[in-house]
Amino acid sequence: MPRFVILGAGGHARPVIEALLAAGHGIAGLLDDAPGGPVLGQPRLGTLAMLEALAGQDLAVAVAIGHNETRLQLGARCAALGFALPPVLHPAALLSPSARIEAGAQVMARAVVGPEAHVGRLALVNTGAIVEHECTLDEGAHLGPGAVLCGGVRVGAAALIGAGAVVRPGLAVGAGALVAAGAAVAEAVPQGA
Repeated sequence: MPRFVILGAGGHARPVIEALLAAGHGIAGLLDDAPGGPVLGQPRLGTLAMLEALAGQDLAVAVAIGHNETRLQLGARCAALGFALPPVLHPAALLSPSARIEAGAQVMARAVVGPEAHVGRLALVNTGAIVEHECTLDEGAHLGPGAVLCGGVRVGAAALIGAGAVVRPGLAVGAGALVAAGAAVAEAVPQGA
């Protein structure tokens, strides 16, 4: 099992580190352009410019960046360099056997991913969030802590559902849309809204 290099050392790096360690994965260290020291005992290896120098080594990458577009750009860069981007699955998450979790997706502690749900490439399901049956999170979508997608919801690419928001069954949230924290979504949300 390869060790992980974590891209990012900000707030989202912390639950990613804990999820990887709880699942028994090794961590080589973090790359981040902001100065600083270790994060939760994990060393900073340098800046994101080091990514190319690490290519070809037996390392996997976890992109621990909350900003959707940046996460997608870094994920594409890693894929082009040949890095594995396995999903990060906290062992305290509940995953249906029929759910599909794609490369680079992250499902944090106490999150639930229900039957026939699909969590797309580099999508985030944060702590305590619920993705009910037959929901789809497209590439780079971000579900905040405690948010709830009722059955059959589709969240477009790079959309953000804020903490504690609830989306009613069968609705669509368009690509790049933002649903505010605590919102109750009762109708479809257009792309970019």
